[in-house]
Amino acid sequence: MKSHLRQDYFLDRYVIISPNVSKRPHDCPKPVQVCAPVKACVFCPPADKSAGREILTVKNAKSKSWQIKVIANKFPALSPKNKNAYGYQEVVIESPQHEIDLADLPLGHIVKLFEVYAERTKKLSQDKKISYIEIFKNKGREAGASLAHSHSQIFASQFLTPMVKSETEQAVKYRLEHDSCPYCDIVKKEKNSQRLVWQDNNFMAFCPWASQHPYEIWLMSKRHIDNIGLLKKTELVSLATMLKKALTKINSLGLAYNYFFHQIIRDPDQHFCLKIVPRQGPWVAGMEIGFGLYINSLSPEEATKFYKK
Repeated sequence: MKSHLRQDYFLDRYVIISPNVSKRPHDCPKPVQVCAPVKACVFCPPADKSAGREILTVKNAKSKSWQIKVIANKFPALSPKNKNAYGYQEVVIESPQHEIDLADLPLGHIVKLFEVYAERTKKLSQDKKISYIEIFKNKGREAGASLAHSHSQIFASQFLTPMVKSETEQAVKYRLEHDSCPYCDIVKKEKNSQRLVWQDNNFMAFCPWASQHPYEIWLMSKRHIDNIGLLKKTELVSLATMLKKALTKINSLGLAYNYFFHQIIRDPDQHFCLKIVPRQGPWVAGMEIGFGLYINSLSPEEATKFYKK
């Protein structure tokens, strides 16, 4: 495949798909991909009791020990007490087991994790000052993780980031021009494409047309809903099933990753989508930072073949 330019589905954003980039010589040492083990982990019992103010706990019905715990971030950039940076930051400890990876947890446990995300989304949305909620996970040092124990984070703010605001504005423009939801149109476009990885009646997983990163994969709801709090139990099971499969494949490559989804409060024009971005090498360099143009060395069509093996 020769290098070529691709534009995002509807956003004013471009990427160069260039397989030749991967053939460049490298003599810089590779960074450590995972967090180093520690003797004492603040998220492991019994140290977890002092990790942060407890907000929500999911307990095992039989043993009564906790399975998932949400705590207040002890080092927040946002606070409900700070009028200049108003908001909430929470940490979701995904399991009391230190060594276990999210992909290795039982499917039912991952479904409960999504139910926790949904419950916190509903609760934080009750604060009329909150406009935006982002839920994300950093796995591995290359993805920005500072602790090895499996966890994710919730960021609820009074403001929209410029990137999210721009995406929202362009989605509105698309809707006015085409009289349809741009994300629903993506579902229609990709459900029969060569970039489709998996699908069922509720969700579909695909490698997006203008992927900015190698092995990037999106999990998108077929039903038009704007936040995770509106997903039905069957939809949560579909989402959890596809996430588990995708992360298992990414882990087989030994890659760090981020996953994330954003939610603009009281905006029904959104369409729920969880995006997973594996972190393969120094993916942000001068071209990306200086000019906003990403170069992807792996086409989404090739990435799809990997996930479907």
